[in-house]
Amino acid sequence: MYLRPTDLSAALRALKERQLTVLAGGTDFYPARVGQPLAEEVLDITALPGLRGVRTQAGRYRIGALTTWSEILAMPLPAVFAGIKLAAREIGGRQIQNAATIAGNLCNASPAADGVPALLALDAEVELSALDGVRCIPLAAFVLGSRRTARLADELMTAILIPRWGPNSRSTFYKLGARRYLVISIAMVAATIEPGSAGRVGRVAVAVGSCSEAARRLDGLETKLRGAPLTPALAELVQPEDLAPLTPLSDVRATSAYRLDAVATLVRRALAELGS
Repeated sequence: MYLRPTDLSAALRALKERQLTVLAGGTDFYPARVGQPLAEEVLDITALPGLRGVRTQAGRYRIGALTTWSEILAMPLPAVFAGIKLAAREIGGRQIQNAATIAGNLCNASPAADGVPALLALDAEVELSALDGVRCIPLAAFVLGSRRTARLADELMTAILIPRWGPNSRSTFYKLGARRYLVISIAMVAATIEPGSAGRVGRVAVAVGSCSEAARRLDGLETKLRGAPLTPALAELVQPEDLAPLTPLSDVRATSAYRLDAVATLVRRALAELGS
């Protein structure tokens, strides 16, 4: 069965009544099924209205679930969105960016999903809608591990919610791969800093991807950074123990030791950039 509703309530009703695979951009769905007949029933949500674009709502930014990475790149967003725009450029080529959706990147829950660290570093939440109501949970609590999320079978991600950061907040994103473009990451780092008083770090977030089953925030390092002078010397505060929350694997792309060393370098580069 293939369903393509044009009404959100109809989509949610279908999810409530039967087990359906949700299809948005399809850039993960179709490559995983090359040469195979479709065995599952599909809910195509691309015709649902109101799930595209970015707007402000109740003091935060609301990114519609069907917003593509090309649309993110084209929008005139505040400087604090620089990190997510840098991540958007790393998601496949232009054709993929034109089709792939921000919600699909999160729901696919790959440890190497480029969008997850950048959104974690913005304190993002996800909005999950069902016939019974709507709930919002932190992105860190949504992605549970490799290909695992907290989405219930009758829920549909309808938006990503970004809280307001201060007007002088900045973010960045670094990715290391075996080549410059069109590559699965070896390690990724996203960071956001909001200046505090007297030229010091106020609010801060540092997230790492491809070095654990799910992207992770470095809470201990963030605590160390708060209140520190906002200069490129922030990079010097990064120590090996700050990477303790990470559990990198060794695979065909890199060893766990290499990943940890690379992450330390990327974190330092990100902090030096944001502190300058």
